[in-house]
Amino acid sequence: MKKQLVPFIAIFFIASCSKDPKIDDTMLDSGLYFDQSIYNPEKYLVSSSNPSPTPTEALKPIIIAIHGYGATTFEWDEFRNWKGLRTDFSISQVLLGGHGRDYQTFKNSTWQDWRQPIINEFEKLESQGYKNISFAGSSTACTLILKMLADHYFDDHIKPKHIFLIDPIIVPGNKTLSLVGVLGPMIGYTTVENSAGEEKYYFHYRPYETLQQLRDVINVVRKDLEKGIVLPVGCTLNVLKSEKDDVADPVSAVLIYKGTKASNGTSINVKLVASDLHVFTRLSARNPTPTANDFINQTNAFNEIANLLTQ
Repeated sequence: MKKQLVPFIAIFFIASCSKDPKIDDTMLDSGLYFDQSIYNPEKYLVSSSNPSPTPTEALKPIIIAIHGYGATTFEWDEFRNWKGLRTDFSISQVLLGGHGRDYQTFKNSTWQDWRQPIINEFEKLESQGYKNISFAGSSTACTLILKMLADHYFDDHIKPKHIFLIDPIIVPGNKTLSLVGVLGPMIGYTTVENSAGEEKYYFHYRPYETLQQLRDVINVVRKDLEKGIVLPVGCTLNVLKSEKDDVADPVSAVLIYKGTKASNGTSINVKLVASDLHVFTRLSARNPTPTANDFINQTNAFNEIANLLTQ
């Protein structure tokens, strides 16, 4: 997920005339730019690139990296590029269900559909014998990971080593998301102002049906946090949150901190980052051009993730 959605009221008179957006060939929405992980899974998923690990490989750290709402695996490409030729850990970049294809597929998807590929990759790795698996999520992916924890999914599976949440969304920055049930059927969709470079990797149009799904999973997880979430034994949770974020209110980090504990009762790790970007770890194709401080923040986050994985 990225950028502030154009407020519902502001676009009402534009969008209400037609519930079908005008999609052109430059957009991911068109179906002309399927996510490359669909065609070339072995480049993105460890379960496809190395389905029969040696005993040594099975113990090497793997991190499942998951993008946010409306995005694609592109959101974690810079982490893979930063990793370069390092062999001390591996990355599985998972494409959320309903994403990375076309507008209609996205429109028809549920948040449970979004989450399923995360579960699929984890269970494939588990069945192949991998023992050292962690997760990194950005934006809505964080919400989906937290839901897995709240549902005690890992009770019957191997336990993740580390979980990293980048700009998690529990409280939306755009408060009009709560009105999607009322205004959504009238307007049909909202629009995101992507840069030219982002158009092939982020949906330009957000169907109201998917905004309802986003609202629903956020609300469910917020209630889960109020009840309390306990991490699997031996698992750490690390939250990295931009101080100023117009998509995910920074109070999201506070709610996760208050609502989540390690198995031994200790607090999780939360760090506020001096940034005004949503998903501050993704800088490619942004407009305006990221600052030097943005690149420092990104590198620091990547180092922190890699250091914990390999310690």
